[in-house]
Amino acid sequence: MIHFQVPNRDEVSPENQEIFDNLKKNLGMVPNLYAVMALSENALKNYLAFQNAKTLFSNKEKQAVNLIVSQINDCHYCQSAHTLLATMSGFTEEQTIEIRKGNVSFDDKLNTLVHLAKEITAKKGFASDETIEAFINTGNTKAHVVELVLLVTEKTAMNYLHAVTKVEIDFPLAKVI
Repeated sequence: MIHFQVPNRDEVSPENQEIFDNLKKNLGMVPNLYAVMALSENALKNYLAFQNAKTLFSNKEKQAVNLIVSQINDCHYCQSAHTLLATMSGFTEEQTIEIRKGNVSFDDKLNTLVHLAKEITAKKGFASDETIEAFINTGNTKAHVVELVLLVTEKTAMNYLHAVTKVEIDFPLAKVI
């Protein structure tokens, strides 16, 4: 079996060492899944640029997408990371569980976002016209649909990376639902 060792700062390129330093300064740590990306000269830098790109969605909305996508893709690493980040963004732990279950009772607009993200993920992009229409009818635009596909793609990449590498979860574990 292939084992992916999480590299430390001294084991990555100078450019990735600089990214590690910035992550440590801003997050207080270098998450294991980010660190394993630094095995590649370009992956971590490219991913962070994609993840941090300007979007129409608020941070809370992005966290909701991250939670439902990670749930559908069965990524316990990302469920754990984004449960913590979502609570730091203002969700309660109970709300994060509700989001992961795919039915948001406390916010209709967020519910349509979670439903569409869930369907895009589960059906590999083939969301129904009804789900897309419900999303647009809550004040979103076609531009939101386009950006949502990118958010789903970004989180799916990390979910898949964890599935392949199986690095240790270095966040408080999310409840299994």
